[in-house]
Amino acid sequence: MTDSELALKAVALRQRMLRLIHDAGAGHTGGGLSCLDILNVLYNRILRVTPETADDPRRDRYVQSKGHCVEALYAVMADRGYFPDAALDTVGHYQSYYVGHPTRKVRGMEMNTGALGHGLPICLGLALAARMDATGARIFTLLGDGELAEGSNWEAAMAAAHYQLDNLVAILDHNTLQITGRTRDVMSNEPLADKWRAFGWEVRPVDGHDYAALTAALTAPPPAGKPLFILANTVKGKGVSFMENVGKWHHGVPSDAELATALAELAAAGKKLSEAQA
Repeated sequence: MTDSELALKAVALRQRMLRLIHDAGAGHTGGGLSCLDILNVLYNRILRVTPETADDPRRDRYVQSKGHCVEALYAVMADRGYFPDAALDTVGHYQSYYVGHPTRKVRGMEMNTGALGHGLPICLGLALAARMDATGARIFTLLGDGELAEGSNWEAAMAAAHYQLDNLVAILDHNTLQITGRTRDVMSNEPLADKWRAFGWEVRPVDGHDYAALTAALTAPPPAGKPLFILANTVKGKGVSFMENVGKWHHGVPSDAELATALAELAAAGKKLSEAQA
């Protein structure tokens, strides 16, 4: 799939995500929009797993540690065929498995997440197991900015370097906003690249909305024995002008009018991309 094809797909995925959050009356809009391009690349280019191989012990694993942005993951996984798109019409409904955080009751979800700081430690164990079993699997997790205030991440970072887990990849959706404001004001975690290097990781800063750059960063093997940290610089609310870099959209739900405006903006962007490809 070309970069242009991924960009067109991202427009449709953003539209689907916004609709399901609107219909559910709950969700994490801003962070879902910021991480969607990362998920788009992972599921369409990187991960060695498909709906047909979702139970294969040799498969790559993806764990969404920032589980509150599950709506973006739902949209991507439905598009890949893990479950029918119509299932997303039940998001947030009584007795639906499609709830506001990942759960293993949904096909293709590797782990229940939501309590922040758990994803990386879980993936540490998965990476150790994959190496012991010689499966060749790579283990990926997506972290959020605010989540890095959890000490469990840094314990896992230290252990991953100690055990030389070069099959482990942590990706930070670095949009610099969390629920109560800018991360630098709530609990500064900079300089991030220097900190992860000091913990023994291979660090690759990248534009988190650039498909070619993301692909290159995720596919080039890290130095032997080094886990890989992708510092993906992103924009919260990416793709919708009035949502971009606005903190209230952390868990804001668009009104009918806001949804219509957002969908129209995305449709215009899709039309422009289509014309450029013609």
